[in-house]
Amino acid sequence: MATPRFVSLLFFLHVPLLFSSFCFGSQHSETSHDSHHHHEVAFFIFGDSFLDAGNNNYINTSTLDQANFRPYGDTYFKFPTGRFSDGRLMSDFIAEYAHLPFIPPFLRPGFRQYSGGANFASSGAGALVETFQGSVIDLKTQLRNYKKVETWVRHKLGNAEAKMTLSRAVYLFSIGTNDYMSPFLIDSPIFKSHSHSEYVGMVIGNLTTIIQEIYAGGGRKFGFINLPILGCLPGLRIIKPEDNGSCLGEVSSLARLHNQALLKLLQKIGIQLKGFKYSLYDFNHNLRQRTRHPPKYGFKEGKSACCGTGQFRGVFSCGGKRIVKEFELCENPNEYVFSDSFHLTEKVYNQLAHEMWSGEGDSKPLGLYNLKDLFRYIYSLYAE
Repeated sequence: MATPRFVSLLFFLHVPLLFSSFCFGSQHSETSHDSHHHHEVAFFIFGDSFLDAGNNNYINTSTLDQANFRPYGDTYFKFPTGRFSDGRLMSDFIAEYAHLPFIPPFLRPGFRQYSGGANFASSGAGALVETFQGSVIDLKTQLRNYKKVETWVRHKLGNAEAKMTLSRAVYLFSIGTNDYMSPFLIDSPIFKSHSHSEYVGMVIGNLTTIIQEIYAGGGRKFGFINLPILGCLPGLRIIKPEDNGSCLGEVSSLARLHNQALLKLLQKIGIQLKGFKYSLYDFNHNLRQRTRHPPKYGFKEGKSACCGTGQFRGVFSCGGKRIVKEFELCENPNEYVFSDSFHLTEKVYNQLAHEMWSGEGDSKPLGLYNLKDLFRYIYSLYAE
């Protein structure tokens, strides 16, 4: 008898959702450097497939949580890197703006030079350990991996310089999407046994603990993106065929509760923790605008994915390596908002990264800083 997870995945799949970093002018390499960059600032990346640069290539998981096969990566890299997109992710572009090289996945074999940062994100990961447990690297484990890097930095640089390096680093997070999507894709006892507000409180509570741990170790500059319009992802539109492709309201409601709680959390700890600076990007609003008004942003299609099958190409079959083997592929990903059933095209990530960096966009900034402010502040310290 098929398990609930197997049955659900015949038709749609959980979002292995994002982050990594990019180097100026490197079309095919993930390690080359721009020769004109500033004093290097460490860039540490946590979260899900919106940020995963390939950590899931190196864990015991399935293709449901991997993107190490074509057509992933074809637009930019010309080969699959493990990123859930046709090309680069938001963090790749952010790193470009900050004059940084690609930030490698922590688990990449042979990667040991952590002073410039590391990417700990894992596709499918959540803030809760129970989210797709056994298939992904949950946020708590990502923190443990970061602690290993922190120990390495202190051993390599000495306590004084390590403290300076960690305090001047930027810590970027994208987490929560899978915590709220998973209960609609597989059986989730923990979700069933709590109210929506209690469940959101657990997710936010786990994230709070991670932030406090990094702060205690010296971290001061944090970047966050809130949750997107989860119910309008192609892979969730198809869950209730009787709704004729409408957005799945309940999961979108959970994302809205999470985003409200995240903003309150950051405002609170921004007051409580001395030196804590944060940027919060309104991913929800700015992605929603692109799905509703694609021509305004240079797209032809805002609901259906470039790669997949079924209605809206919402069946998570891109690449033919998953349970459903059949898939369709659009001719030009740049015309689409969605790359596959749950993820975005490089063109969208490029646009959103510019807004995250500059603070520009259709929505008002959700905090005092944008990512450019955080990096610029750090570079000013180096110049002193």
